[in-house]
Amino acid sequence: FSEQMLEKVLKELQPLCTAEQEFIEKFFLLKQDAADLDVLEVSMRTILDEPATRLLSEIFSSLEPELRNFLDVCNKVHPFSCLQVLVTLNDSVFEMWGSSSSLPSSFLDTVLGNMLLLAKSSFNKCIGTLCKEIEEVKVSSKVRGGILPFVIRFEEFVNFSEEVFRLAQRRGELDKALVRLASSVFSSINSLSSANLKANTDMIMMENFHHIHYFLCQKKIGCLEGKEKEAKQRYSQHLEKYVDKYLGQPLEKLNHFFEGVKARVAQGVKEEEVSFHLAYSKQELRKVVEKYPGKEVKRALEMLYRKIHKHLSPEENLLPVVWHAMEQEFMRQYQEFEDLIRRCYAGSGISMDFTMEDLLSYFNSITLSN
Repeated sequence: FSEQMLEKVLKELQPLCTAEQEFIEKFFLLKQDAADLDVLEVSMRTILDEPATRLLSEIFSSLEPELRNFLDVCNKVHPFSCLQVLVTLNDSVFEMWGSSSSLPSSFLDTVLGNMLLLAKSSFNKCIGTLCKEIEEVKVSSKVRGGILPFVIRFEEFVNFSEEVFRLAQRRGELDKALVRLASSVFSSINSLSSANLKANTDMIMMENFHHIHYFLCQKKIGCLEGKEKEAKQRYSQHLEKYVDKYLGQPLEKLNHFFEGVKARVAQGVKEEEVSFHLAYSKQELRKVVEKYPGKEVKRALEMLYRKIHKHLSPEENLLPVVWHAMEQEFMRQYQEFEDLIRRCYAGSGISMDFTMEDLLSYFNSITLSN
């Protein structure tokens, strides 16, 4: 409503100010050559030396203050009314000045130019306040997951601003603001890594970056393409960290044993000599392998699935994605363990109680039953 009123005011002002300026220029011969004005008295020359805008400023002395007051009222109608005011003034000035870079030629041009600067200042102040709110937000340590409130607020602003600027002739200020806001959002999500949260930090960051990436993919905003790619990258990084943290738990002792084996090889111990180290002997390997019969592995995977299901928020529907990533990493680890047994414990006859085919059936069974 406020932008419609502002547009109406500006449309009614234009013919009034233009007519008055034309009258003054014609009456006082302000567009005549100086050679044609020799007959005029000195007192009249004083008037002629003054620009028409000086006379118009006196005639319309209350115009600019009243417009400033009107803009203040418009900005108070809605938290983001400054966007609508900016678009309306931007379009009005663009239509009056045209696409040329020449200076304003009329009194109203000058007044609207001043109002546009005021509108840009209000807009920048609004964006600055919003960025500060996002950057200084305190996420409760009790948060269990889901999309963070400031991410939702960012999306609401993007949706609102894109609708307001949908037919705008210029959107440079908005593009800069969106990039600035997105940077604040990303910074606040990143700061969670140092927060003392009860929930898994990587899981929360993964979900929120995934949410932002999907949102930006849908909106297709040119200035945010870089942020879209960054969100995807950050989502993938935290997905990997989340998987790495929780995947070691079903086969924790097996993981720990083979990490030690790899460490000895990295230190220069020959692969065929690793088994001669007491902590990594064939007997120790057999003891660890026996702790993980197939049925226990399946049970551990079922517990892992339930834990992941509890962690993740239903609105993002990332459970299938995370579970598939778990499966892929589990298969990779299994293959690595088998390879280490073959290289470092050749001829020992030691093997894990379950095969790759068994693992696939475990994962499929868990997926289908949930």
